[in-house]
Amino acid sequence: MTEQSAPDGVNAGWHLWLVGGLGILWNGFGCFDYIMTVTRNAAYLEPYPKEMLDYWFAMPWWMFGLWAVGVFGAFLGSVALLMKREAAVTLFAAAFIASIISFVTGAMDQNAPKMEGQEFFPLLIIGLGFVFLAYSYWQMKRGALR
Repeated sequence: MTEQSAPDGVNAGWHLWLVGGLGILWNGFGCFDYIMTVTRNAAYLEPYPKEMLDYWFAMPWWMFGLWAVGVFGAFLGSVALLMKREAAVTLFAAAFIASIISFVTGAMDQNAPKMEGQEFFPLLIIGLGFVFLAYSYWQMKRGALR
């Protein structure tokens, strides 16, 4: 059994390391963004308009909860993927569902302030979330995750 092989001999492939590593970087930034926002780090939040900050800090607790599940679930899913654990699928699924609920709720809020690029970024996050989920599911079905 090689280092990249699962117990039954299925080779996970070099792409597992690429996807998992990119997931760590991408979702790690999401975790950083979450922490800087909820701790109200002044230097980090300085570029954002006051109306955006007021809106974020007036959000209900469950929206911050969804955001936390999204970013930390995806980060832990990336770690689990690199460890070749089936838990990656569950973690990515939770993160994907949380992000969809969060973005749909935000899109339906008529009082939400608008920022340039705001329409594209949620689609990117949901799209990448789907890719991470689909990839981990594919690896699980192949038997590369245990």
